[in-house]
Amino acid sequence: MKAAFLRGGLCFAAFLVAACNSTPQKSATLPASVFHNDFTGRIYDERTWYPPEQVPFDPGAVGESIQVPISDTHAKIIGPAFEDSVNSLALKLWLVAHARYSVDAVYYIFKRDTAGYAFLGALCDAVKRGVDVRLMIDSAGSIHPTHSELDALQTCADEAGFLLDEEGQPTAHKARIQVVIVNPVSNIFGRVNRRSHDKLLVIDGQDPARAVVLTGGRNLSVSYYGINDDGTTDPTAYQDMEILLRPPVDAGTETTVGSVSTYYYTLLWLNPGNRFMKPPKTGAGARGGLAKQRAQMQERLAFVTALPMVAPHLQAMPAFLDSGFREAKVRLAHELGNLTNSGAVSRAGENINENINSIQRVAKLAIEKAPPKGLKLVSPYLFLADYKKSDEKEGTGSYDDAVELKKLLDEYPESVVEIITNSALSSDNFTAQAVIDMDTAPRLLLPPDLAAQWRESLKKGEFNPDLVASERWRAAIMDSRIRIWQIGRSDAAELGGAESYGKLHAKFIMVDGAGFVGTHNFDYRSRVFNNEFGFYFQSDALHRDLNAEFERLKSRSYLWGTPEWLELRRKTMDHGGMKGYTTRHQRGLYKIVKATGLMWFF
Repeated sequence: MKAAFLRGGLCFAAFLVAACNSTPQKSATLPASVFHNDFTGRIYDERTWYPPEQVPFDPGAVGESIQVPISDTHAKIIGPAFEDSVNSLALKLWLVAHARYSVDAVYYIFKRDTAGYAFLGALCDAVKRGVDVRLMIDSAGSIHPTHSELDALQTCADEAGFLLDEEGQPTAHKARIQVVIVNPVSNIFGRVNRRSHDKLLVIDGQDPARAVVLTGGRNLSVSYYGINDDGTTDPTAYQDMEILLRPPVDAGTETTVGSVSTYYYTLLWLNPGNRFMKPPKTGAGARGGLAKQRAQMQERLAFVTALPMVAPHLQAMPAFLDSGFREAKVRLAHELGNLTNSGAVSRAGENINENINSIQRVAKLAIEKAPPKGLKLVSPYLFLADYKKSDEKEGTGSYDDAVELKKLLDEYPESVVEIITNSALSSDNFTAQAVIDMDTAPRLLLPPDLAAQWRESLKKGEFNPDLVASERWRAAIMDSRIRIWQIGRSDAAELGGAESYGKLHAKFIMVDGAGFVGTHNFDYRSRVFNNEFGFYFQSDALHRDLNAEFERLKSRSYLWGTPEWLELRRKTMDHGGMKGYTTRHQRGLYKIVKATGLMWFF
């Protein structure tokens, strides 16, 4: 048994008796096993599941306390356009099909549809080739009474090949498919409101020459890839954003974006609230009922890869992976502590400050160190935090995002903030949209008296020309150094036009040659309840690529509070249906969630 080792900037002590000295210790020790010095054996050992009582350290505490290193990386953006969405699905299937050693995948939403089954089919084929597979899905985001499809996936290991060594030769280690459900909602005594919002795919993470990392907002469902279950085009699909990362060819170190992502994955994998899915019983009769699920995986995989809109992307994938990358420095950031910390709401600020790798903390410290001249933010569900301070570093009183942002703008008169979010037409979450339109935007843009009048009623608010056509209103909207754009225009197909705007689901930040791409929605749930994940980057070229996507989204939007935006809302209300009804009743929805405290849960 060897001493604890440090890799990828994360203290990882699996297979060891002692964990990092800086983390709380448990009395249990891991079972004795041979720690392999060879590359493939090390992969095998480090990826093995252990139950919480056999893990001698707190995975969340390790993730919070050991600072993640900055990695030199090659990166490229996969944007929200239809062609990008289809390319993203093709990329995932291609990467799994060409994995050599390992696949690590975790998704908040996994659906038993064409995209979900096709991905399982690719994983099944991978383990047969001798690729070791780990799969995690969130219990709430991917809720299902049985998940028999995952049982069926595990039976693919019956035909597993042997892992390859660095020379490409088979070893004595047989490939596995290990499946974990994050924080099962069936455990009523567990932390059922703490979710893993991750969307992460890591291919051959421990091999610096082959590692590929993909993360962003896209889940495993056809709704994110521009197609319907039958393979036809879906114009209402989510418009999302991902970042694709790989180490430089001459990385010269084992600590790469691939290894760091792999060890992060392992810490989430060992979260004490997770449930390991035991493989089905070995009897032929017990497994016979899963044969149809296996067949469906392969049928859906063949169906998707043959689709006329997908096949060209698969054929062009080698060229796609060999071009368009930008040199960048990246740093992984996460909110692992949200899965287990206490006082999610009452200690919100303190919890954030305790995690040195927190997405929110890293952003705050970066802005304090070098205030940006311009900040651009995209989020489908943007909320403004407003909570009592509970940490000695924060002081006493309250913390208010709107107040802090305005202080920053007052202190740095050259700074400008632009935000893109959903409109009432494009949103898939009517309650969250009510908070955006009745809280986020008014708090940032309007004087308190105008904001109060806006929220009062339709008649006294947006249907009142004395308010929305006044010079004070116009000045507050047009002269502000904060501008909020919302996706969707009056020529939308839903309103009788010809244009499809889909649903915004991308999440990213841009500041002065740097930025962040990940899963964080910048809402209350992402701040205090969910684990979130993503990468900060420093790269002028990547910043320009991301800015091009930002400007494209902006060209498909209206500025909040303008006559065009107000007309879009009126048309949405007049059109009727659920969107019309909820737009008309946003004020009531907002008042309910604010009065009950439910705003923290959306």
